[in-house]
Amino acid sequence: MRDLTRLPKAHLHVHLESTIRWATLQEIGTANGVPVPAPPADGPVVFDGFGRFAELGTLVRDCLRRPEDFRRIALEFCADEAAQGTRYAEVTFTAAAHGERLGRPEMPLEAVLDGLAEGQAAYGIECRVLLDHSRRRSVDRARRTVELAARYADRGVVGVGLAGDEAHPLAPFAEVIASARDAGLHLVHHAGETCGPESIREAITVGHAERLGHGIRVLDDADLVAEVRDRGLPLEVCPSSNVALGLAPSFAAHPLPRLRDAGLTVTVNTDIPVIVGTTTTEEYARIRSAFGYDDAVLADLARAGVEASFAPEPAKARLRREIDAWLATPAP
Repeated sequence: MRDLTRLPKAHLHVHLESTIRWATLQEIGTANGVPVPAPPADGPVVFDGFGRFAELGTLVRDCLRRPEDFRRIALEFCADEAAQGTRYAEVTFTAAAHGERLGRPEMPLEAVLDGLAEGQAAYGIECRVLLDHSRRRSVDRARRTVELAARYADRGVVGVGLAGDEAHPLAPFAEVIASARDAGLHLVHHAGETCGPESIREAITVGHAERLGHGIRVLDDADLVAEVRDRGLPLEVCPSSNVALGLAPSFAAHPLPRLRDAGLTVTVNTDIPVIVGTTTTEEYARIRSAFGYDDAVLADLARAGVEASFAPEPAKARLRREIDAWLATPAP
């Protein structure tokens, strides 16, 4: 078995606020007068619904206040991803919400982009940004998210998406989504994570989704499976997150193999890595262990991430070569 840390990866579904090192969060919290408890105990995290998960999100938001806070977490994201063999990442950031909370609309995104620029130069990783917006929040804030994304497109913001509780429909955001598409932004929405096929259909029809964030509930409807497959819509699959949030009973029971067997494009991602105690390399290792996949299949999963990404073609070609080289290296 080859070293999975050396497998070149594209990481497409990861929330920046859920990648912060716990020691960093404690230091930032201390500087800003926010007490941060000891890190969660080792081992898989299992949440009793989304309540505890929401509490952790609130803690992170309370800590992040200054430009240097946002810049630091972006820089450390680059360092940590590069150490895991990630060569290209599209990191999701809730920029408009932070800017509104702090009364400085552009500051959080500008600081994150500064940190990513420094991290890319230092660690040899290529990063782009997706801005998300909670379905539970206002259409006006969604509009500001699109405006931010368009304004900073020349600095690596490539798209926007709706996230959060799928019980809240996309329909109220239809006009904003259309404006994002008109502005040349990519569209990626969370769908088929906590709700079923109708959530995915809405992401496709109203949301004009180019990828599906999670999408694991597609298997509930055979006709939808065929549609997603025929459209070539990639799924951003995050097994450890799904298990931690109670959306799959265990890693071994996760639907990832059935999604692949159905001919769907499956990419491997971490979603909320620090919270659930995983990394990009660990996610591939767990998949290898749980499903008995050999290195050729794991390389195929890595290739799927490259092809599903919004990376420019030269970057995709380089990553294809690097994945082929990894697979061509004799296993120890």
